[in-house]
Amino acid sequence: MRIGIPREAKPGETLVAATVTSAAQLVKLGYDVVVESGAGAASDQPDAEYRAAGVAVGSAEDVWAAEVVVKVNAPTEAEIGLLRPGATVVAMMAPARSPELVERLAAAGVTALAMDAVPRISRAQSLDVLSSMANVAGYRAVVEAAHVFGRQFTGQVTAAGQIPPARVFVVGAGVAGLAAIGTAIAMGAVVRAFDIRPEVGEQVESMGAEFVRVELANEVSADGYAREMTQEQEQATAAMYDQEAREADIVITTALIPGRPAPTLLRAGTVAAMRPGSVIVDMAAANGGNCEGTVADEVVVTDNRVTVLGYTDLASRLPAQASQLYGTNVANLFRLLTPERDGRLALDLDDVVQRSITVVRDGEVRWPPPPVPVSAAPAPAASAGSQAGEPAPPPAPPDPRRRWYAAGLGAVLFALVAAYSPPVFLGHLTVFVLAVVVGFYVVTSVSHALHTPLMSETNAISGIILVGGILQVGSDNLVVSVLATLAVLVASINIFGGFLVTYRMLGMFRRG
Repeated sequence: MRIGIPREAKPGETLVAATVTSAAQLVKLGYDVVVESGAGAASDQPDAEYRAAGVAVGSAEDVWAAEVVVKVNAPTEAEIGLLRPGATVVAMMAPARSPELVERLAAAGVTALAMDAVPRISRAQSLDVLSSMANVAGYRAVVEAAHVFGRQFTGQVTAAGQIPPARVFVVGAGVAGLAAIGTAIAMGAVVRAFDIRPEVGEQVESMGAEFVRVELANEVSADGYAREMTQEQEQATAAMYDQEAREADIVITTALIPGRPAPTLLRAGTVAAMRPGSVIVDMAAANGGNCEGTVADEVVVTDNRVTVLGYTDLASRLPAQASQLYGTNVANLFRLLTPERDGRLALDLDDVVQRSITVVRDGEVRWPPPPVPVSAAPAPAASAGSQAGEPAPPPAPPDPRRRWYAAGLGAVLFALVAAYSPPVFLGHLTVFVLAVVVGFYVVTSVSHALHTPLMSETNAISGIILVGGILQVGSDNLVVSVLATLAVLVASINIFGGFLVTYRMLGMFRRG
C-alpha cells in the first residue's frame, strides 16, 4: 500500500505529518511512501533528505491518489473530494466537535482515523498526539509570555539594584501545564500552580513549584481527565483564581474539558485588577478560552495594559520539534496497524485503541466509540456484607487505646530483652535505633526536589553504616569482622561516589 503525506492546507501551518526519520520507518514496515514536494520545508525537512531516505517525492495528485493519506489537520471539504474511494485518512479531527466533518467523511465512503482520539491508557501512550503537542505547546507558551513580558524571569542582585523574580501562575497540571511549569522554573521564575485534581499536587511540587490547594477539589475521572466543576467548586476556586492572578506577572491557563467548550476561569474583573504589564497565555483559546476576552489567534491588550495571548498554533511555532513528535506518533500507530510488517493496513476493531480512533469505517460512522475501561479512578470496593446497589457502611474508627497497648507491649518486650541479653547488645541496639530515626527524618523531612543532592552528599544512613562497620572491624568473631569490612567498603563507595556525583552536578552550573 502507498501512504501519501500532503502539504497542509491550513494557512500558516508549519508542521508535516511525517519527517524524514518517521517516513523511513513507514518504509521499513513495507509501505511505499510519497511526500508532496515542499511539504516539509517549514519543518526543516527538505525534499532531498526524503529522497535520500528512500521516500518518494511527488505532486499533490500523487499523494492524494494513495490508499492511505496522513495529515496533521483535518481534511478540508476540497481535500475529502480528492480521496479515492475506500481510502484511509489519518489526521487530527476533533470528531466530538466536528459532526459535519464526520458526515462528509462518511458520505465519501472512506475510513477515517482520528489521531487526537487515542485513549489515555498505558499501551497507547506512544500514539498520544495530544500529549506530544501539549508538551511542545506548554514550553512555547512560556517562551511567548517571556517575549511579551519584556523582563527577566530570574531574580538577581546587581550593582544597579535588585531584580525580583517573575511570578508565574499555571492553571492546569496536565501535560501542557507541567511543561510550562518546568520551563518557567528553569528560567528562574517563582511558580505556583493549581489543578482541580488534587492527586497531581505531588507532581507539581516535585518540579519545584508550589501547588495551590482548595478544599473543594475534584477527583480524577474515569478517562484520566478532570471532570467539570460543580457550582460549589466554581465558587470555591473563583476567589483563588482572582487572588493568584492579581499577584502573578504571568498567568498560563490550560484547562479543557473533552468535548465541551473551555471553562471561563479568569473574569474580566480579575484581568482588570492585574498589574500593568502582566501577560496571560490562554492555551484553551481554540475552544473558547479560559479567560474572558480571549480572541483566538489574536493578541488583546486591555485598558490596564494586560496582554492576553490567544495563540492556537503554539506547537506549530516549534515546527521541527513538533513534526518530529507527531511523525513518531504516526509511525507508532502504523506499527500497531501493520502487525505482519507487510505494508498492508489491517484495522482491528476488536482492539480498544484502534476502535477508539476509528471515526468512519468504509463509509459507516463509528463515532463515538464505546467507553474505555481504565484504572485512573478505581471504584471503592464494596464490603462483603453490603447488598448490591447499597453503599457500604463507613468503617469503624480505630480504638485510640490500641496505640497505648502496643507501646506498653513493646516496652515490656524491650525490658525482657535488656534483662537477659549481654551488655554489648544494648550498645548495638542503640546504634541501630539511632540509624533508623536519623535516616527516617533525613529522608522524609526533605522536599522531593532535594533528594538527589541530599542523598549524594550527606547520606546519613550510609554514614551510620560506615561508623558501625568501623567499630566492628576489630571484632574477634571472623564472620562479624568480614561483614563489617564489607559494610565499610559499600558505605564508602556510596558516600564518596555521592561526593563525586555532586561535584559533577555543581560543575554544570560553573562558568567555563
